[in-house]
Amino acid sequence: MEQRTKKNLALNILGIFLIILLVLKFGIPFLVNLSLFLSGQKNNQVQTVIQDTTFIAPPVLDSFPEATSSANVVISGIASKDQTVNLYINGNLTDNIKTKDDGKFVFKETISPGDNTIQTKAAVNGKESDFSNTIVTTLKSAPPSLNVISPSDGQSFSKDQNTANVTGTTDPDVKVTVNGFWAITDSGGNFSYDLPLQNGDNTIKVDAIDLAGNKTEKTIKVNYSS
Repeated sequence: MEQRTKKNLALNILGIFLIILLVLKFGIPFLVNLSLFLSGQKNNQVQTVIQDTTFIAPPVLDSFPEATSSANVVISGIASKDQTVNLYINGNLTDNIKTKDDGKFVFKETISPGDNTIQTKAAVNGKESDFSNTIVTTLKSAPPSLNVISPSDGQSFSKDQNTANVTGTTDPDVKVTVNGFWAITDSGGNFSYDLPLQNGDNTIKVDAIDLAGNKTEKTIKVNYSS
């Protein structure tokens, strides 16, 4: 125990001697600079850890129609100021743009036929945020099908038959109007509408309009005599 105490005392004396020697040889500024250097290294390490854990908020995309008839679309949204926004369509990095002073961004892109999944990420110093909200839109360029089953073109009605039951079929999720009035349409695309008839010739115009705005129309004529 006594030997260990003497050994520690000798080491302490040696350490003090070395510090005095360094001060005499290099001066106090050397020790100050050494202390600042070591302190700076620690601060840099702490700062790096803070930067590594910095949260990057994902962008927010503006609302978008479920379907479109045009392949050329405008995709907009908002993120933080002076960020780079990466655009992903169907999981593929398609484009990138820097936000404006107000954080807004706008992409002008061309999408493919069928379903298109649109997402964005904010990028800062080579790191990306999580995905933004997801938009799914369908490109439809072909007009919907439309088949008018009844009445037939040129059909005649008389006396108490003063109403024509207009029926037919179209594609699912398609809206149908008969002379501008909404017909009842089920999930299978079957539609019907009871149209009052006037004396003489009656023109019946049936329009089928899908979610993308594509339209198919058919016109028939019937005659009613009271």
